[in-house]
Amino acid sequence: MAGIKTGPSSRGLHLIYIPAVCILIAFLGYFSQFLFNSDPNIAPGPLTRRQTLTFNALLICLWWCYYSACTVDPGRYVFPKDTSRPSSSASNDARPEQQQQPAIPTKRWCKKCNAPKPLRAHHCRHCARCIPKMDHHCPWTGNCVSMQSFPDFLRFLVYANLGLWYLGFLLWPRLRAIWGDRHLPAYLGPSAGSLVGLALLTIVHFVTSAALLVMLVTTVRSWLTNCTMIEAWEIERHEAAVARTETGDDYETSSGHGSNDPFWADDASVLRARLSRIEFPYDIGIFANMAQAMGTRNPLRWFLPVFGGHPVVDNSRPGVGAGWRWEENGFNDLPGMWPPPDPDKMRREAALQRRHPREGEKIGGVIADYDIYQTPEELKAAFARRQQEDLLRRQRLRERQQQQHQQGHGQGRIIAELEEIDGGGGYEPWTNSEGERLWDYGVDEDVEEDRLPSPESAHKERNDPNDNSYYYGQNNNEDDDVPLAELIRRRKVLTKDGEW
Repeated sequence: MAGIKTGPSSRGLHLIYIPAVCILIAFLGYFSQFLFNSDPNIAPGPLTRRQTLTFNALLICLWWCYYSACTVDPGRYVFPKDTSRPSSSASNDARPEQQQQPAIPTKRWCKKCNAPKPLRAHHCRHCARCIPKMDHHCPWTGNCVSMQSFPDFLRFLVYANLGLWYLGFLLWPRLRAIWGDRHLPAYLGPSAGSLVGLALLTIVHFVTSAALLVMLVTTVRSWLTNCTMIEAWEIERHEAAVARTETGDDYETSSGHGSNDPFWADDASVLRARLSRIEFPYDIGIFANMAQAMGTRNPLRWFLPVFGGHPVVDNSRPGVGAGWRWEENGFNDLPGMWPPPDPDKMRREAALQRRHPREGEKIGGVIADYDIYQTPEELKAAFARRQQEDLLRRQRLRERQQQQHQQGHGQGRIIAELEEIDGGGGYEPWTNSEGERLWDYGVDEDVEEDRLPSPESAHKERNDPNDNSYYYGQNNNEDDDVPLAELIRRRKVLTKDGEW
């Protein structure tokens, strides 16, 4: 679900968003002037010449900024040809001109674009491409708020709020006069139609002003801190994961439910090391943040509706130009550490590694090869630890199954429970305190993989970019072939043996 910041999430309504905004601007901007000037009984009378010119000037700026916010290109990346064949190590026999090309500063890969995903970029499921510094996809403009479109979106919100505030300045004395004359005979005041129009105008103005004020405050906060809405979501997720690690509560999943699989599984030391606290690196100072977002250090151009300009992705210098590299504040040990690893994705990949390890393959930064335990004693100790963790996991699972049975969940959760016994399935994307996922910001969650593919999988991805079997396990659908009757039989066996 998405709020007023990102708009409704219903897919079928996307065609009416922009017309609805245009109708709303016309109603508040022009119906109000018609109402104020058509009925002489609405005190203090028609609008003055100065009021009319000021209000219509704000409306012209609003229309132009809204048109720009809807039509400006949110940006796209143009990659060198050699980046379409990723590999874990650079080829020694590459041509000299290929070796001189700058490397893309990212470890992330977009399976749908079949290209590297630069820092701060995300794949928009509406625009169907990776968007530079994606903030969110705004349905009210039908466009992504990104590195290139953020200045126009901010100007639209500024002039929209200025227009609403000025309309409130014009509306307030007329409402006050009507309230002051409420005891006079009705024929001495405005007509019934004018009163209905004023009431409707007041309600729409109040609701719109409240919504756009929230959007403006959120956008200005992102502007001052150089932190997009998606990155604010990532910060909240990271802080929650680090807090859970510091308190030792490793048995709670991101969705808020108790996990029956130890959070860090077999590779505790490796995964915990990867989840150390990481500071947000792109907040480089208030003025520098504002200048970077607006594309110029001249504040006089920031709010010009015509010649304000905006930053543009520099595709002439892939890997080093604007939109490819971002200045960092140096609070972290190394550059390029953002975004932090997703703990739930790490947990899921670790579970898949235990179920279907592949020798020498790296999954989520952990080598799927049990030779990391150097001696037989260490191998035995690791096996004993896994046995103990499996026992604890199954005990917790039986307890939760019993609670669900008592609450009347019944047969509807058979498949999910059996999948969770095997360590797969049951994955719920993390949601923030407002219940929002990356999906609500327009991000295609299916391609949010923070690593380059292996050489073996790269060939398969180029042939079928939509094939997710590499990332989610080759045998992840092994339970799909089990008949429902067999699943019910297993459930009855568990109940008969007294394991519930």
